[in-house]
Amino acid sequence: MTEILALIVVFCTVSAMVKGYETRLVLITAGLLMGLIALDPLGGFDAFAKRMTSGSLIQSICSVMGFAFVMKYTKCDLHLVRLLSSKIDKVKLLIIPAGTMITFGVNIALPSAAGSAAAAGAAIIPVMIRAGVSPAVAAAAVIGGTFGSMLNPGMAHNPFIGDMAGISSMDVVLNHQLPTIIAMLLGAIILTIIAVVKKEHTGYSIEGEETKIEDVKVNLLWALAPIVPIVILLLGATIIPAMKMGVPQAMLFGVLYTFAVTRANPAEVTKSFFSGMGEAFANVFGIIIAAAVFVFGLKATGLVDAGIGFLTSYPELAKLLGPAGTSALAILTGSGDAAAFAFNEAITPNAADFGLNIPDMGSATVLAGCFGRAMSPVAGATIVAAAIAGVSPLEAAKRQWPGMLSALVVTVFIML
Repeated sequence: MTEILALIVVFCTVSAMVKGYETRLVLITAGLLMGLIALDPLGGFDAFAKRMTSGSLIQSICSVMGFAFVMKYTKCDLHLVRLLSSKIDKVKLLIIPAGTMITFGVNIALPSAAGSAAAAGAAIIPVMIRAGVSPAVAAAAVIGGTFGSMLNPGMAHNPFIGDMAGISSMDVVLNHQLPTIIAMLLGAIILTIIAVVKKEHTGYSIEGEETKIEDVKVNLLWALAPIVPIVILLLGATIIPAMKMGVPQAMLFGVLYTFAVTRANPAEVTKSFFSGMGEAFANVFGIIIAAAVFVFGLKATGLVDAGIGFLTSYPELAKLLGPAGTSALAILTGSGDAAAFAFNEAITPNAADFGLNIPDMGSATVLAGCFGRAMSPVAGATIVAAAIAGVSPLEAAKRQWPGMLSALVVTVFIML
């Protein structure tokens, strides 16, 4: 009975979000209501308090938004767009898949979906929007690249699958690299087609923009400012270990570089940076906190455990339940990790009984979780990218649905 009531609450939550009600209000209300249903009325408050102190996530999100505000104040993002505009005009349709591929590459080196969305999105999303792409599509393009971590041998699922199969995590990566790349490209192409059909690939203009792009005389040093943090992060994670640092540190280096080349008013730069940090906590991290209360409700009512139990109770349906169930739970909770680990631990060791091998079944299940997360409006990466673009997480997520569902079908077809 508890699970049925929780499903009703989930249905009402989705309906309210589709109708445009305030996201934080809807998620917190739903989470607290499910807590009451589960006879744990204070658990939602505890989840709220606990999520408020998620150190690394707060640092990344707040510093990225601070950096984005500095770019807007100094107009360095305009210089980058102007520098690229002549190329963009010739290949406008490529800007959307390019945004996805860049984020995908960043996520390989920085295997955190939210962190990669923040780092890449700070530079990519403003460029896409100023080039005429709608904010929702710009955010979706970044979200679609947040499973590049599948190609990182150190990503938790790869060694987990490798241990079960008796192979190295690098061998696991090599086994699924082709379907992973195909899924990313397919998602980017379908997103581009959707943008063209909806006429969201060009023509968008920012209301109240005082400076027109065509009036900007490019200063190369200014134009490089938005990508400085990404370059630092990638170099530190790959070829120059001495430069390895966190997202907040890279963003601060970006701000210092911007101040050095623009000679902007230091007081105003500082105010812009901290204004962005405040905006991030209120409107980005606020939604993440609200989502944590919602997920608490799902777990407290037993809905998540019931879903995982269903996945692992019918091994004869493994080919279907593994990917489809993991993806569905990821959409609901914003993370496919729990379902993927549970399914892979319980069912995947017996892959041979279903005519499959462990690396294929395990990786297909994890990829399905990634696709579900990319479709989820409560996933951290979606919330971050949507906030940078200035749209609701649902608007960004729903543009991913056709591409990620197609990627799911193709992945299952290739690997299973």
